[in-house]
Amino acid sequence: MVMSGVCGGVRTCSLRLTEKPILRSFTGRRRLFATSCSVKKDKVIVLSGPTGAGKSRLAFELAKRLNGEIISADSVQVYRGLDVGSAKPSSTDRKEVPHHLIDILHPSEDYSVGQFFEDARQATKNILNNGRVPIVTGGTGLYLRWFIYGKPDVPKASPEIAAEVYSELEHLQRDGAWDAAVQLVVKAGDPKAQSLAANDWYRLRRSLEIIKSTGSPPSAFQIPYDSFREQSDSSETNHSHDRNTAAGVSEQNPKDLDYDFNCFFLSSHRLDLYRQLDFRCEDMLSGSDGILSEARWLLDTGLLPNSNSATRAIGYRQAMGYLLSCRHQGGRSSTQEFYDFLSEFQKVSRNFAKRQLTWFRNESIYHWLNASRPLEEVLDFIIDAYHNQTGNLVVPKALQMEKNLSRRRDIFELKSYRTQNRHFVSREDCSDILDWIKTTQGETCGLNQPVSIRTRNI
Repeated sequence: MVMSGVCGGVRTCSLRLTEKPILRSFTGRRRLFATSCSVKKDKVIVLSGPTGAGKSRLAFELAKRLNGEIISADSVQVYRGLDVGSAKPSSTDRKEVPHHLIDILHPSEDYSVGQFFEDARQATKNILNNGRVPIVTGGTGLYLRWFIYGKPDVPKASPEIAAEVYSELEHLQRDGAWDAAVQLVVKAGDPKAQSLAANDWYRLRRSLEIIKSTGSPPSAFQIPYDSFREQSDSSETNHSHDRNTAAGVSEQNPKDLDYDFNCFFLSSHRLDLYRQLDFRCEDMLSGSDGILSEARWLLDTGLLPNSNSATRAIGYRQAMGYLLSCRHQGGRSSTQEFYDFLSEFQKVSRNFAKRQLTWFRNESIYHWLNASRPLEEVLDFIIDAYHNQTGNLVVPKALQMEKNLSRRRDIFELKSYRTQNRHFVSREDCSDILDWIKTTQGETCGLNQPVSIRTRNI
């Protein structure tokens, strides 16, 4: 087995592992291997957390102190014009600290996890070659999982097969016949197509492309993360039974990673997070250039809600649906209709954060940090961890964030949680928005035909 060593950002010669490497465990269940000579990998910082936890601000301050550059791992920030709903860094911040994979696509284009892997890994190489520190930040769990562990070795479809698949599904997508399209792919050989999110046409097309290219469904291809986790769990079990059996351990070595990843998950107590998200949704609706204005632009370009990656995004899907309803009513909306929309926006945002928490509980490579602690305290810890050469990292008790709810009181408070708005409380508070809707969404703003969806396959 050959590993590429990297020292101080300069790549060295390839080094070969000994036949029976000795496995040494440390906090977080990550592994270091003893080699015939020292191997040093480039370090990459990964910051994640639920929506609204403060990842962007932390990454920005960290980049300033470590001479770093930021790589966005956000599936919405890749789109131009979707600024408010994705909480995109300001233009001022982006001038001060270089950001990558932001504003690289028009919302009519689809962006895949495979394309993110290629783009993010290339950006990482470029940043390291320039002697700077890559800081990958975002809350899209699958993006980060592939970035760290690698992407499945699934062949890319030939132009002929891609065109054939597009032809088969084009009329079904145009007619909105999602269920019929799913059954077509199921019959072709992928029963798991039934579990895809509704109207996820990109993944449906990709599944059919893989079947036609290989004769097998996507599930037939091994996922690097799954392999790593299985080997890691098995190694942990065997190691606990007999820590002196080097041969047994060597057979269960976890997959070696390309970089020395320092991964942190920033979160706060669930109740506090929910309150912050509710207020954040209100803030996104305030002013004349909020998420409703961006949703209006998406509709005016001919896109419809839930029709592709950009229009399925939290907030944009709800805002576009609400504005469509207003347009069908001649630019009118009642106060109750607005508050129903706001309530739904807040609810799906909280549910999304809950799914993120669930996802990252299973990602053992992350150290969970308490977002309610002072920013300086969190920054100092991550900087110290980055410079740590021992391989042992222990989060101080004051910074620790529990992964699971433990107190009965917390569980009860979450079950009884009710939104308490800060800006939109009375009927009069939404009058400016209703006036804006009346002015901009009247009968003269007819709906355009949906635009064709452009994809970047990988």
